[in-house]
Amino acid sequence: MTVINNYLCKGCGYCVKFCPKHILEMGSERNKRGHFYPVNIDEEACTSCAICAKVCPEGAIELPEKGEN
Repeated sequence: MTVINNYLCKGCGYCVKFCPKHILEMGSERNKRGHFYPVNIDEEACTSCAICAKVCPEGAIELPEKGEN
């Protein structure tokens, strides 16, 4: 399960661009800082590869350790 800290997100879109499953997209709502943030549109298709978390320059994305979900 992808956990996105909406407040930290600056809306760069790297997570959306680099997701190999194409399950992230920029949402239509803005965070408190005024940035659009990504949403996971198919949580079941997520393989927890963590590429989204690795490319996020703000550290706004976390994935649980194996066995925590």
